[in-house]
Amino acid sequence: MGNISPETEATEKSVVKSEASWAEPVSKLTIADVPAGAISLNLDGHQVVGPLQGFGPMWQRTYRVRLSGVQVSPEEVVRDWKENFARFQPSENQFYPSLAGIQPGEVIFINTRLIYFPGVRGLVPMKSGVMVLYSDPEMFTVMTPEGFPISGWNTFSAFIEDGCTVAQVQGLVRTTDPIYEFGFRFMGGEGAEDKVWFHVLEQLAKHWGVQGQVQFHKVLIDPCIQWSNAKNIWKNAAIRTFFYVLASPFRWGARLFKNRI
Repeated sequence: MGNISPETEATEKSVVKSEASWAEPVSKLTIADVPAGAISLNLDGHQVVGPLQGFGPMWQRTYRVRLSGVQVSPEEVVRDWKENFARFQPSENQFYPSLAGIQPGEVIFINTRLIYFPGVRGLVPMKSGVMVLYSDPEMFTVMTPEGFPISGWNTFSAFIEDGCTVAQVQGLVRTTDPIYEFGFRFMGGEGAEDKVWFHVLEQLAKHWGVQGQVQFHKVLIDPCIQWSNAKNIWKNAAIRTFFYVLASPFRWGARLFKNRI
């Protein structure tokens, strides 16, 4: 066998490293371990979906904050972001990463509440989660399952711009079904979504001692509503969670009866 050139060896290592950053292709999510406080109701057996499988108009939504005055590398920011992903969330969002952390193919369980009115927050519980699609030292991407409020992915990254490290959240998403689209347009859902990522980036900046001003920009990629995907309503995670919570007393009673037999 001939000698492998240093250039070829470096290329092969780069390819292997790149492949290791991606989650293995899966037809459906299989949940083995569920953290205390979370449930797999809207995850186990569900497919992960992108914007093409959604219902409403497709948006690219970008949130960013400059970490001015701090000497910190993008790799350090992303490493800490992964470690504190749940802690940076607002109090109404409960995130449960797996023991492996933010790694390709891992699932992050999410408990939250939807439907917002002025002065009233979180009327409808929603339990679901996201899958880590990609992860490397400077970025990671999560993808949504069927029934989640949005269909698509969010990418969390850090990079240098004009000599300053910038942390960014960028999503390419559609609402998943007609109920979620109505909620986003008329029930405060869109504003609540924006507040989440503003809060996350503000907390990240504060973690590094910066009072950062979050910048937001959105672009309408496709204005069309995909009526053929209105059927997504059958896997709506908020509806399924509502009935799951409603049936809790019956499940408790059934377990009690079973234990007494």
